[in-house]
Amino acid sequence: MEVFEKIYYGNTVLQWSTALGIIIATILIGRLALWLSKNMVRKVASRTTTQLDDLLIESTERPLVFIISLFGIWWALNHLALTDQVRIWISNGYDFLITIAFAWILTRFFDLLVKEYIEPKVRETETDLDDQLLPILRKGVKVTIWVLAIVVGLDNAGYDVGALLAGLGIGGLAFAMAAKDTISNLFGGFTIFTDKPFTINDRIIVAGVEGWVREIGVRSTRIQKLDGRNVIIPNAKFSDSVIENVSAEPSRMIKLNLGLTYSMSAEQIEKAIGLLREIAEEHSDKIEEKTKLSFNGFGDFHLNIYFAYYIRRGANILETQTSMNLEIYKRFNSAGLEFAFPTQTIYHKPVE
Repeated sequence: MEVFEKIYYGNTVLQWSTALGIIIATILIGRLALWLSKNMVRKVASRTTTQLDDLLIESTERPLVFIISLFGIWWALNHLALTDQVRIWISNGYDFLITIAFAWILTRFFDLLVKEYIEPKVRETETDLDDQLLPILRKGVKVTIWVLAIVVGLDNAGYDVGALLAGLGIGGLAFAMAAKDTISNLFGGFTIFTDKPFTINDRIIVAGVEGWVREIGVRSTRIQKLDGRNVIIPNAKFSDSVIENVSAEPSRMIKLNLGLTYSMSAEQIEKAIGLLREIAEEHSDKIEEKTKLSFNGFGDFHLNIYFAYYIRRGANILETQTSMNLEIYKRFNSAGLEFAFPTQTIYHKPVE
Protein backbone atom coordinates (compact mmCIF):
# COMPACT_ATOMS: atom_id res chain seq x y z
CA MET A 1 0.00 0.00 0.00
CA GLU A 2 1.18 3.46 -0.83
CA VAL A 3 0.43 4.87 2.62
CA PHE A 4 3.02 2.51 4.17
CA GLU A 5 5.61 3.58 1.63
CA LYS A 6 5.48 7.25 2.56
CA ILE A 7 8.63 8.50 4.27
CA TYR A 8 8.61 10.63 7.40
CA TYR A 9 11.87 11.73 9.03
CA GLY A 10 13.88 9.27 7.01
CA ASN A 11 11.69 6.20 7.64
CA THR A 12 8.60 4.80 6.00
CA VAL A 13 5.25 4.54 7.77
CA LEU A 14 5.72 0.76 7.80
CA GLN A 15 9.03 1.11 9.65
CA TRP A 16 7.49 3.49 12.18
CA SER A 17 4.50 1.17 12.62
CA THR A 18 6.78 -1.85 13.08
CA ALA A 19 8.82 -0.01 15.72
CA LEU A 20 5.65 1.06 17.54
CA GLY A 21 4.30 -2.49 17.37
CA ILE A 22 7.51 -3.87 18.89
CA ILE A 23 7.36 -1.35 21.74
CA ILE A 24 3.69 -2.15 22.49
CA ALA A 25 4.38 -5.89 22.31
CA THR A 26 7.29 -5.74 24.74
CA ILE A 27 5.27 -3.61 27.16
CA LEU A 28 2.49 -6.22 27.05
CA ILE A 29 5.05 -8.99 27.54
CA GLY A 30 6.37 -7.09 30.57
CA ARG A 31 2.87 -6.77 32.05
CA LEU A 32 2.27 -10.47 31.39
CA ALA A 33 5.54 -11.34 33.15
CA LEU A 34 4.43 -9.21 36.13
CA TRP A 35 1.06 -11.00 36.24
CA LEU A 36 2.71 -14.41 36.07
CA SER A 37 5.12 -13.46 38.83
CA LYS A 38 2.37 -12.30 41.16
CA ASN A 39 -0.06 -15.15 40.48
CA MET A 40 2.17 -18.14 39.84
CA VAL A 41 5.84 -17.64 40.70
CA ARG A 42 5.06 -16.16 44.13
CA LYS A 43 2.88 -19.16 45.00
CA VAL A 44 5.70 -21.53 44.16
CA ALA A 45 8.20 -19.47 46.18
CA SER A 46 5.87 -19.33 49.19
CA ARG A 47 6.09 -23.11 49.53
CA THR A 48 9.83 -23.02 50.23
CA THR A 49 11.19 -22.76 53.77
CA THR A 50 13.29 -19.66 53.17
CA GLN A 51 12.00 -16.13 52.61
CA LEU A 52 14.94 -15.05 50.45
CA ASP A 53 13.38 -16.28 47.20
CA ASP A 54 10.16 -14.42 48.01
CA LEU A 55 12.11 -11.23 48.61
CA LEU A 56 14.14 -11.71 45.43
CA ILE A 57 11.00 -12.17 43.34
CA GLU A 58 9.25 -9.17 44.87
CA SER A 59 12.30 -6.94 44.40
CA THR A 60 12.75 -7.87 40.71
CA GLU A 61 9.13 -7.79 39.50
CA ARG A 62 8.69 -4.13 38.55
CA PRO A 63 12.34 -3.51 37.52
CA LEU A 64 11.99 -6.55 35.22
CA VAL A 65 9.04 -4.92 33.45
CA PHE A 66 11.17 -1.79 33.07
CA ILE A 67 14.09 -3.78 31.60
CA ILE A 68 11.81 -5.63 29.14
CA SER A 69 10.34 -2.28 28.05
CA LEU A 70 13.85 -0.86 27.57
CA PHE A 71 14.81 -3.86 25.45
CA GLY A 72 11.70 -3.41 23.32
CA ILE A 73 12.39 0.29 22.77
CA TRP A 74 16.04 -0.45 21.90
CA TRP A 75 15.03 -3.21 19.47
CA ALA A 76 12.36 -1.01 17.89
CA LEU A 77 14.72 1.92 17.38
CA ASN A 78 17.30 -0.38 15.78
CA HIS A 79 14.74 -1.17 13.06
CA LEU A 80 14.71 2.49 12.06
CA ALA A 81 17.11 4.29 9.76
CA LEU A 82 18.93 6.60 12.16
CA THR A 83 22.14 8.57 11.97
CA ASP A 84 25.27 7.25 13.63
CA GLN A 85 25.18 10.04 16.22
CA VAL A 86 21.60 9.20 17.22
CA ARG A 87 22.48 5.51 17.50
CA ILE A 88 25.37 6.38 19.82
CA TRP A 89 23.05 8.45 21.99
CA ILE A 90 20.52 5.61 22.11
CA SER A 91 23.22 3.05 23.00
CA ASN A 92 24.67 5.25 25.73
CA GLY A 93 21.22 6.00 27.14
CA TYR A 94 20.36 2.31 27.11
CA ASP A 95 23.56 1.42 29.02
CA PHE A 96 22.82 4.11 31.61
CA LEU A 97 19.19 3.05 32.14
CA ILE A 98 20.13 -0.65 32.45
CA THR A 99 22.58 0.27 35.25
CA ILE A 100 19.82 2.28 36.97
CA ALA A 101 17.47 -0.71 36.65
CA PHE A 102 19.93 -2.99 38.46
CA ALA A 103 20.39 -0.35 41.17
CA TRP A 104 16.60 -0.32 41.52
CA ILE A 105 16.64 -4.09 42.06
CA LEU A 106 19.43 -3.83 44.66
CA THR A 107 17.73 -1.08 46.67
CA ARG A 108 14.37 -2.89 46.63
CA PHE A 109 16.00 -6.16 47.72
CA PHE A 110 17.96 -4.41 50.49
CA ASP A 111 14.82 -2.60 51.69
CA LEU A 112 12.82 -5.82 51.84
CA LEU A 113 15.72 -7.62 53.54
CA VAL A 114 15.84 -4.99 56.29
CA LYS A 115 12.07 -5.06 56.71
CA GLU A 116 11.89 -8.85 56.93
CA TYR A 117 14.96 -9.72 59.02
CA ILE A 118 16.51 -6.67 60.71
CA GLU A 119 13.52 -4.57 61.80
CA PRO A 120 11.95 -7.39 63.92
CA LYS A 121 15.27 -7.90 65.71
CA VAL A 122 15.61 -4.18 66.39
CA ARG A 123 12.09 -3.98 67.85
CA GLU A 124 12.92 -6.80 70.27
CA THR A 125 15.87 -4.94 71.84
CA GLU A 126 15.37 -2.91 75.02
CA THR A 127 17.24 0.19 73.87
CA ASP A 128 15.60 2.75 71.57
CA LEU A 129 18.90 3.90 70.07
CA ASP A 130 18.98 1.22 67.38
CA ASP A 131 15.42 2.19 66.40
CA GLN A 132 16.74 5.70 65.71
CA LEU A 133 19.92 4.49 64.02
CA LEU A 134 18.38 1.91 61.66
CA PRO A 135 16.47 4.39 59.41
CA ILE A 136 19.65 6.47 59.03
CA LEU A 137 21.75 3.44 58.03
CA ARG A 138 18.95 2.25 55.76
CA LYS A 139 18.80 5.53 53.87
CA GLY A 140 22.59 5.79 53.82
CA VAL A 141 23.03 2.40 52.11
CA LYS A 142 20.30 3.17 49.56
CA VAL A 143 21.79 6.58 48.73
CA THR A 144 25.23 4.97 48.34
CA ILE A 145 23.85 2.37 45.90
CA TRP A 146 22.14 5.06 43.81
CA VAL A 147 25.21 7.31 43.73
CA LEU A 148 27.46 4.43 42.64
CA ALA A 149 24.89 3.38 40.03
CA ILE A 150 24.74 6.88 38.57
CA VAL A 151 28.56 7.12 38.44
CA VAL A 152 28.91 3.68 36.83
CA GLY A 153 26.03 4.39 34.46
CA LEU A 154 27.54 7.67 33.29
CA ASP A 155 30.90 5.95 32.82
CA ASN A 156 29.25 3.21 30.72
CA ALA A 157 27.48 5.92 28.73
CA GLY A 158 30.86 7.38 27.74
CA TYR A 159 30.98 10.43 29.98
CA ASP A 160 34.18 11.59 31.66
CA VAL A 161 33.29 10.69 35.24
CA GLY A 162 36.65 11.92 36.58
CA ALA A 163 36.04 15.46 35.38
CA LEU A 164 32.49 15.29 36.69
CA LEU A 165 33.64 14.14 40.13
CA ALA A 166 36.27 16.88 40.22
CA GLY A 167 33.57 19.46 39.48
CA LEU A 168 31.35 17.94 42.14
CA GLY A 169 34.27 18.09 44.59
CA ILE A 170 34.70 21.83 44.10
CA GLY A 171 30.96 22.35 44.33
CA GLY A 172 30.82 20.14 47.41
CA LEU A 173 33.52 22.23 49.09
CA ALA A 174 31.54 25.40 48.44
CA PHE A 175 28.39 23.71 49.70
CA ALA A 176 30.19 22.49 52.85
CA MET A 177 31.33 26.01 53.64
CA ALA A 178 27.80 27.32 53.24
CA ALA A 179 26.26 24.49 55.26
CA LYS A 180 28.88 24.18 58.02
CA ASP A 181 26.26 24.49 60.78
CA THR A 182 24.21 21.67 59.28
CA ILE A 183 27.33 19.52 58.95
CA SER A 184 28.24 20.26 62.59
CA ASN A 185 24.80 19.07 63.64
CA LEU A 186 25.20 15.91 61.57
CA PHE A 187 28.55 15.14 63.21
CA GLY A 188 26.99 15.90 66.59
CA GLY A 189 24.27 13.35 65.86
CA PHE A 190 26.93 10.83 64.84
CA THR A 191 28.70 11.46 68.16
CA ILE A 192 25.49 10.79 70.09
CA PHE A 193 24.93 7.51 68.24
CA THR A 194 28.52 6.29 68.73
CA ASP A 195 29.47 7.59 72.20
CA LYS A 196 25.96 7.10 73.65
CA PRO A 197 26.12 9.79 76.36
CA PHE A 198 22.37 9.24 76.76
CA THR A 199 19.51 7.27 75.24
CA ILE A 200 15.81 7.82 74.67
CA ASN A 201 13.85 8.62 77.88
CA ASP A 202 17.02 9.48 79.84
CA ARG A 203 16.84 12.58 82.01
CA ILE A 204 19.73 14.90 81.20
CA ILE A 205 21.00 18.42 81.80
CA VAL A 206 22.70 20.18 78.88
CA ALA A 207 23.23 23.87 78.07
CA GLY A 208 21.07 24.87 81.05
CA VAL A 209 18.16 22.68 79.92
CA GLU A 210 16.96 19.78 82.08
CA GLY A 211 14.45 17.21 80.91
CA TRP A 212 13.80 13.83 79.32
CA VAL A 213 15.16 12.88 75.90
CA ARG A 214 12.15 12.07 73.71
CA GLU A 215 13.70 11.92 70.25
CA ILE A 216 17.22 11.77 68.80
CA GLY A 217 17.37 12.93 65.20
CA VAL A 218 20.13 13.37 62.67
CA ARG A 219 20.26 17.17 63.09
CA SER A 220 18.62 17.82 66.46
CA THR A 221 17.40 16.24 69.68
CA ARG A 222 14.02 16.88 71.30
CA ILE A 223 13.96 17.23 75.10
CA GLN A 224 10.83 17.45 77.22
CA LYS A 225 11.51 19.84 80.09
CA LEU A 226 10.28 19.26 83.63
CA ASP A 227 7.39 21.69 83.01
CA GLY A 228 6.26 19.61 80.01
CA ARG A 229 7.49 21.96 77.29
CA ASN A 230 9.55 20.62 74.40
CA VAL A 231 12.95 22.05 73.51
CA ILE A 232 14.74 21.29 70.23
CA ILE A 233 18.53 21.37 70.72
CA PRO A 234 20.91 21.22 67.71
CA ASN A 235 23.17 18.19 67.95
CA ALA A 236 26.25 20.39 67.61
CA LYS A 237 25.56 21.61 71.17
CA PHE A 238 26.27 18.13 72.52
CA SER A 239 29.78 18.20 71.06
CA ASP A 240 30.91 21.31 72.94
CA SER A 241 28.72 21.26 76.08
CA VAL A 242 28.88 19.42 79.39
CA ILE A 243 26.18 16.73 79.51
CA GLU A 244 24.90 15.53 82.86
CA ASN A 245 22.98 12.26 82.61
CA VAL A 246 20.74 12.24 85.65
CA SER A 247 19.24 8.85 84.79
CA ALA A 248 22.69 7.23 84.82
CA GLU A 249 23.32 8.06 88.48
CA PRO A 250 23.75 4.92 90.63
CA SER A 251 21.77 6.57 93.45
CA ARG A 252 20.34 9.98 94.33
CA MET A 253 22.12 11.80 97.15
CA ILE A 254 19.85 13.84 99.42
CA LYS A 255 21.42 16.41 101.77
CA LEU A 256 19.68 17.80 104.84
CA ASN A 257 20.85 20.48 107.25
CA LEU A 258 18.71 20.18 110.37
CA GLY A 259 19.00 23.21 112.61
CA LEU A 260 18.11 22.76 116.30
CA THR A 261 17.74 25.57 118.81
CA TYR A 262 20.59 26.57 121.14
CA SER A 263 18.45 25.44 124.06
CA MET A 264 19.20 21.82 123.16
CA SER A 265 21.60 19.96 125.41
CA ALA A 266 24.43 17.71 124.24
CA GLU A 267 22.32 14.66 125.16
CA GLN A 268 19.49 15.91 122.95
CA ILE A 269 21.90 16.40 120.05
CA GLU A 270 23.02 12.79 120.51
CA LYS A 271 19.37 11.74 120.68
CA ALA A 272 18.68 13.49 117.35
CA ILE A 273 21.60 11.71 115.67
CA GLY A 274 20.35 8.37 117.04
CA LEU A 275 16.83 8.98 115.70
CA LEU A 276 18.23 9.76 112.25
CA ARG A 277 20.16 6.47 112.27
CA GLU A 278 16.98 4.58 113.21
CA ILE A 279 14.95 6.24 110.45
CA ALA A 280 17.65 5.37 107.88
CA GLU A 281 17.67 1.70 109.00
CA GLU A 282 13.87 1.50 108.72
CA HIS A 283 14.08 2.72 105.10
CA SER A 284 16.87 0.30 104.10
CA ASP A 285 14.70 -1.05 101.27
CA LYS A 286 14.68 2.40 99.65
CA ILE A 287 17.99 3.93 100.65
CA GLU A 288 21.53 2.58 100.72
CA GLU A 289 23.32 1.64 103.93
CA LYS A 290 25.89 4.40 103.55
CA THR A 291 24.74 7.59 105.26
CA LYS A 292 26.58 10.67 106.46
CA LEU A 293 25.75 12.08 109.88
CA SER A 294 27.53 14.89 111.65
CA PHE A 295 26.99 17.62 114.24
CA ASN A 296 28.96 19.96 112.06
CA GLY A 297 28.32 23.56 112.98
CA PHE A 298 27.26 26.37 115.26
CA GLY A 299 25.17 28.67 113.12
CA ASP A 300 23.95 32.17 113.85
CA PHE A 301 20.54 30.86 114.88
CA HIS A 302 20.91 27.10 115.26
CA LEU A 303 23.00 24.03 116.05
CA ASN A 304 23.41 22.25 112.71
CA ILE A 305 23.16 18.50 112.12
CA TYR A 306 24.21 17.39 108.64
CA PHE A 307 22.39 14.31 107.33
CA ALA A 308 22.96 12.83 103.85
CA TYR A 309 21.49 9.60 102.48
CA TYR A 310 21.35 7.86 99.09
CA ILE A 311 18.08 6.75 97.48
CA ARG A 312 18.50 3.48 95.61
CA ARG A 313 18.22 3.39 91.83
CA GLY A 314 14.68 2.46 90.87
CA ALA A 315 13.08 3.73 94.07
CA ASN A 316 10.60 6.60 93.82
CA ILE A 317 12.67 9.65 94.78
CA LEU A 318 9.82 11.98 95.77
CA GLU A 319 7.97 9.32 97.78
CA THR A 320 11.16 8.32 99.61
CA GLN A 321 11.97 11.94 100.48
CA THR A 322 8.43 12.49 101.75
CA SER A 323 8.55 9.38 103.92
CA MET A 324 11.95 10.28 105.38
CA ASN A 325 11.03 13.91 106.08
CA LEU A 326 7.72 12.96 107.75
CA GLU A 327 9.46 10.49 110.04
CA ILE A 328 12.10 13.06 110.99
CA TYR A 329 9.44 15.68 111.71
CA LYS A 330 7.27 13.31 113.79
CA ARG A 331 10.06 11.82 115.90
CA PHE A 332 11.86 15.07 116.53
CA ASN A 333 8.60 16.62 117.78
CA SER A 334 7.85 13.57 119.96
CA ALA A 335 11.35 13.76 121.47
CA GLY A 336 11.03 17.50 122.17
CA LEU A 337 13.76 18.42 119.66
CA GLU A 338 12.96 21.92 118.46
CA PHE A 339 13.87 23.20 115.04
CA ALA A 340 15.34 26.67 115.08
CA PHE A 341 14.23 29.67 113.11
CA PRO A 342 16.01 33.02 112.76
CA THR A 343 15.91 34.87 116.10
CA GLN A 344 17.73 37.74 117.71
CA THR A 345 18.40 38.31 121.41
CA ILE A 346 18.82 41.94 122.45
CA TYR A 347 20.54 42.83 125.72
CA HIS A 348 19.80 46.17 127.36
CA LYS A 349 22.40 47.80 129.51
CA PRO A 350 21.31 50.82 131.56
CA VAL A 351 23.25 53.98 130.89
CA GLU A 352 24.64 55.55 134.10
